[in-house]
Amino acid sequence: MTETKYTTDHANKQLHVERLFHAPVALVWRAWTEPTLLDQWWAPKPWKTETQSMDFRVGGSWRYCMCGPAGERHHCKADFMAIDKEVSYKLQDVFCDENGIANPDFPSVISTIHFHIQGNQTLVKVLATYPSAEALDQIIAMGFKEGFAMAHENLDALLKELI
Repeated sequence: MTETKYTTDHANKQLHVERLFHAPVALVWRAWTEPTLLDQWWAPKPWKTETQSMDFRVGGSWRYCMCGPAGERHHCKADFMAIDKEVSYKLQDVFCDENGIANPDFPSVISTIHFHIQGNQTLVKVLATYPSAEALDQIIAMGFKEGFAMAHENLDALLKELI
């Protein structure tokens, strides 16, 4: 079983994430960039993701909600800063209210997601940069590592269905 690997770099306020997916880059790219696919894996179970809107282009955004089993709703907004199809994209992600207004109680993150072809597999590397080392620690304390790894397991299962 493939595992999600994390490296924390407090000096640079960064979290490095790597995961190998057993699927070609075109399919993995679609799973990370198409809302109908994202909604099937982005949240750790039993949570679900609901896309409210997505405009996947530089200057566009993805508004989504993380929905919990007891009716919890956590809104998020990701603004796309750069896109190089099937190679990488960069975004700024924030927790927000239902209207897309950033929640100041939680830090924003700027992430670059890189897709590396490895034969019939795809290595995804995420470089997440936070405004401070304290913000990075806050996100980790909220269970980011465990949740993201669980979401990656959801993605593994989805990719197997799609191949």
